[in-house]
Amino acid sequence: MAPESSKNEPSFRESVDIMFNRAVALMGLSPGLEEKIRVCNATYTVRFGVRLRGDIHTFVGYRSVHSEHMEPVKGGIRYAPSVNQNEVEALAALMTYKCALVEAPFGGSKGGLCINPMDYEEHELELITRRFAYELAKRDLIDPSQNVPAPDMGTGEREMAWIADQYRRMNTSDINAAACVTGKPPNAGGIAGRVEATGRGVQYALQEFFRHPKDIAAAGLEGTLKGKRIIVQGLGNVGYHAAKFLSQEDGAKITGIIERDGALHDENGLDVEAVRAWITKHGGVAGYPDARHRGDGAEVLEADCDILIPAALEGVINLDNAERIKAPLIIEAANGPVTAGADEILRDKGCVIIPDMYANAGGVTVSYFEWVKNLSHIRFGRMQRRAEESRHQLLVDELERLSGDKGLGWELSPGFKDRYLKGAGELELVRSGLDDTMRKAYQDMREVWHGRDDVKDLRTAAYLVSIGKVAASYKAKGL
Repeated sequence: MAPESSKNEPSFRESVDIMFNRAVALMGLSPGLEEKIRVCNATYTVRFGVRLRGDIHTFVGYRSVHSEHMEPVKGGIRYAPSVNQNEVEALAALMTYKCALVEAPFGGSKGGLCINPMDYEEHELELITRRFAYELAKRDLIDPSQNVPAPDMGTGEREMAWIADQYRRMNTSDINAAACVTGKPPNAGGIAGRVEATGRGVQYALQEFFRHPKDIAAAGLEGTLKGKRIIVQGLGNVGYHAAKFLSQEDGAKITGIIERDGALHDENGLDVEAVRAWITKHGGVAGYPDARHRGDGAEVLEADCDILIPAALEGVINLDNAERIKAPLIIEAANGPVTAGADEILRDKGCVIIPDMYANAGGVTVSYFEWVKNLSHIRFGRMQRRAEESRHQLLVDELERLSGDKGLGWELSPGFKDRYLKGAGELELVRSGLDDTMRKAYQDMREVWHGRDDVKDLRTAAYLVSIGKVAASYKAKGL
């Protein structure tokens, strides 16, 4: 991918501030409350040493707390060489607004470690992660009731399990220790559906968008998701699951996949599972035999399609390429993939953007469910699943008895009985809760989008909804 444009281009943090300012200008908040919501409460920089390969290596990490209007605060930890204070603070601000928008009862936080995970062996990463967790936990920057991290770019279930274990070692009598971090493996206190959550949330967001004819028309589209041509930029965890679900369950066609070493393009649709397997084995899309490979991924980003899903880094759509983007509908699966300057160009062209604050909130939503599960110390569905099945069985038995007694010859449709009799387990309940969350949040946004003449886009609507909820929380506290 081409690097983020520098031509009069605001930084990621400046983009967040610009979009915040655009929204609060329409709200009439008092200057003091506006400033309180805007500023980052605290950012902690930790520098620690770890002995590796016979020498001491010093690492720099950050944990930023943007807003404590609700506690604990929530936000991922990313591992990347580009991690810096400005980026972490901008991401923490987005977490505040994101949690408010989807009504997850958290403040906003974010963390990062300036490191390339590819440079280290697994046992070395464990040593580094545990020491980073120690430095944060002893400052109460990891705590079930104060600050709850989660995975982000460069981290996953493995790192979350190390962090949870490190916290437990430091707090041996804390019965809620498992809730100190979310995104853990299922056998370490995690929850079913967490790995797929952000990608699944992207799918649910698009499904909800396509339930509203007025919104579809605003993007110059028609019909349903079936047959829509989708280009995905970044086939990591989020992009992969979004592409997989949209193609397998909604009938969309993934016509382009963009990765670090170029892109694949096929108007007939790509096999997402096959491409994912190729990337896992070969480290990129180059050489993939069943589609045309282009060395310059930017060409495919600008290709004709119905929906564009940027699912990797921030700033990939910027002042340099915004004019050439052809997609009439963009859904931001990554954080900040469209800069403030590009956002204005795209809106002027009539492009509809489903903003990151909403589109990638699936992760924090299911993290909320995991946190609640850890605090309640019981798996979702354990108490009621078999009771549901018993009630359903009673109904099926009665229908079959009536058919037999009256000689009606009724027969249930093939597979109906199995589907109907199956009680909701943890995964089904998680997906149901996520679907409900994404629907409700979108409806809140579109009500503002279509209900106010001074709101022209979904991003401004999202900021208005979320900032309004944060402001209400501060006012309720007496601030």
